[in-house]
Amino acid sequence: MSAQISSQADQAAPARTQIDETLRAILRDVLGLSAERAEDLTPESGLFGHLPELDSQAVADLLTEMEDRFDIIIEDDEIDGDHLETYGGLLALAEAKCVTR
Repeated sequence: MSAQISSQADQAAPARTQIDETLRAILRDVLGLSAERAEDLTPESGLFGHLPELDSQAVADLLTEMEDRFDIIIEDDEIDGDHLETYGGLLALAEAKCVTR
């Protein structure tokens, strides 16, 4: 029975690598990052305040695109500076939202 539940959970939420790949594609599309810059991002890579392309308007565009591509809703009170400080923080947000949708 647990294998069946695990299989259903796997189908409901995208795999971590799929979330990572989609998030990198979103950063390329929204911020205009090159494929190389997007691929070079590590969990510790700084985002807001480190990438000149990521200004306050780009944050709104980024979150909207995440909602669209991951089929999630991100409430304003769910976002804090930690989520936008590093790539790892943004990835953790995407993963958490995909699991709870």
